[in-house]
Amino acid sequence: MIRPLAAQHGYDCSNLIFGQTVHPMDHTKTPGGSSGGEASLIKSGGSILGIGTDVGGSIRIPAAFCGICGFKATGNRISKRGIVPSIRGQKSASPGVGPMARDVDGLVLCIRAILCDQMFQLDPTVAPLPFNEKVYSSSQPLRIGYYTTDSFTVPSPSMKRAVLETKHLLEKAGHTLVPFKPLNIEHVMSTLVPAGLFADGGTTFLESFQGESADPNIKEFLLMVKLPGWLKSFLSWIVRAISPRMSKSLRSMKEKSVNQLWKLHTEVEEYCHEFIAEWKRLNLDVVLCPALGPAFKIGFPGKISVGASYTILYNFLDFPAGVVPVTTVTAKDEEDLKTLRGHYDDIWDRTLKKAAAGAIGLPVAVQCVALPWQDELCLRFMKEVEKLTQEKQRKC
Repeated sequence: MIRPLAAQHGYDCSNLIFGQTVHPMDHTKTPGGSSGGEASLIKSGGSILGIGTDVGGSIRIPAAFCGICGFKATGNRISKRGIVPSIRGQKSASPGVGPMARDVDGLVLCIRAILCDQMFQLDPTVAPLPFNEKVYSSSQPLRIGYYTTDSFTVPSPSMKRAVLETKHLLEKAGHTLVPFKPLNIEHVMSTLVPAGLFADGGTTFLESFQGESADPNIKEFLLMVKLPGWLKSFLSWIVRAISPRMSKSLRSMKEKSVNQLWKLHTEVEEYCHEFIAEWKRLNLDVVLCPALGPAFKIGFPGKISVGASYTILYNFLDFPAGVVPVTTVTAKDEEDLKTLRGHYDDIWDRTLKKAAAGAIGLPVAVQCVALPWQDELCLRFMKEVEKLTQEKQRKC
């Protein structure tokens, strides 16, 4: 089932026709969004494969929340013909298309089938690159960058533990793990992301809701988007003392001139080149990092848009990325969450603690990332993580 591309106002899964979709393992939790219905169905055994769209995490977040595998390909690797975007014309965050399945083999089976001559003929704008079996089947040791926090959204204890335990497994298997720090994330998330997604002040996004009632989960966000530019600036000044991140985001959502938009696009391009230069300096093959989790309580995603920072980064960079479940929340994770302090200790940090609470036994994933067009290498890395995790679980 192909979902419309969803802006990251929230990553819940609810609408006024079908109501709230719930997590298959805990009905007080959300399955994530916007492909949460598909993720829930796959986790419950009602489907073996789904296709999602991802402009900020809409494949990876529900896959991570539900404990399945999900993969977002490089933006122009798979055709998006026939998919209706929620923000037409938006070019800063590259939308990705990709599969969700119970395991990595399911993802690879789907990608192999899609990357065929028929797709290249139907959509000549897609790069005619068939699936690279040699890259995917390689057994060469990898040089892997890793980080446990992006220093913007505080990781839950289980998110951090998931990365560190996976790092240990990879090192034991002969891979080289290298600390990696994403560059200037606060500026990217507080300025570039809201400025890129809402460069028109939110006008195009709001057109999708004309004449329709608003789902309760996004009413607050819609109200904020509707504010005139001068009022966004005023509110930005008001909240600056209590939440610098929220202040910068509000200010960045104002409508821009063509000149300002082109400067923004240039800045995003330059950031991508800087990120790749650091990647190359460390001679990395892939990167291991957190995936948002565990599943949040229903209604909270719309209140913590910053939670998507771990996923939307790789839409702005247009890197292939996927998630693999590796562990579940423990009682110790739950206890550690109570004393967790965020990087900013603002309203978003405090709300995240409430959202992630009460999740013992729910799945936690890690995120695997590769450079643009290295989709097969990303999938190969995901398969390695899955294999090592399963071997560990069998021994336990």
